[in-house]
Amino acid sequence: MNIRFTSLATLLFSLLVVLNISTGCNRANGSQSGGDIYVTIAPLKYIVEQITGDDFSIEVLVPIGASPETFEPTPKQYIALNEAQMIFSTGLIEFETALLERLADKTRIIDLSRNISLIAGSCSHHHHSATEHQHGVDPHIWTSPHELKTMARNAYDAIMEQYPDSTKYTAAYNRLAKQIEQLDEECRQQLATTTTRAFIIYHPALTYYARAYGIEQIAVEDEGKEPSAKHIADIIEQASAKGVKCLLYQKEYPQSVVEVLAEDTDLRPQEINPLADNPIEFIRQTTRLITQ
Repeated sequence: MNIRFTSLATLLFSLLVVLNISTGCNRANGSQSGGDIYVTIAPLKYIVEQITGDDFSIEVLVPIGASPETFEPTPKQYIALNEAQMIFSTGLIEFETALLERLADKTRIIDLSRNISLIAGSCSHHHHSATEHQHGVDPHIWTSPHELKTMARNAYDAIMEQYPDSTKYTAAYNRLAKQIEQLDEECRQQLATTTTRAFIIYHPALTYYARAYGIEQIAVEDEGKEPSAKHIADIIEQASAKGVKCLLYQKEYPQSVVEVLAEDTDLRPQEINPLADNPIEFIRQTTRLITQ
């Protein structure tokens, strides 16, 4: 009986040793199980997920189709945020600041706008809201390959602080960085083939993109408000003078204004969604629309 008990105990101990070694190896290579990561908007999930793979459950606070300006987290989300391993944000949208300031441990909040040269702006994501983005800064940093690459680096650095021995995450980040570099080159080549140096867009979500490629973004929205008749007339005049060939809009904004512009400029409106869950594909598709 004692011999059997001793053998069983030895077997269990050996299994525990093997499990510990296995777990240690997985951690060293960046394979983590359990522990949620939160991101504030959908494009950020893509960045983090490309680095961590399926090692974490990555939750998006603002669902697709919802407005960041009117978003209110549920009590359940507040609890989950306080238990999350990491929380990734742009650090530029007002709801992010208001929400994240209420968290107990702010060391887990990763601001992906770090080291990005920000552009002033006072745009609102919802035309019925007078709320502006934090400090009058344009928050759409994920819509340009140059800024997107910096955001990816910021995410990678934060993840590596938690898991410094991960070769898996380093390899994944390098692949992501290469994808973004290739996207940047692809955009430059496509834009070089067109004489169009300006485009019209209802909500100015491509400010960083326009800066990166030296083209002009003509915003229909006027200081976060619906445009006046005078502003619309000015846009129509600019479209003619500058040979604009692209009219972009987001479906949450007034369609009536877009229809007027389409009729008077003879341009076909093209719908875009800057909050789409794949920023690389969003940039690629937007470039095609601008250069078609």
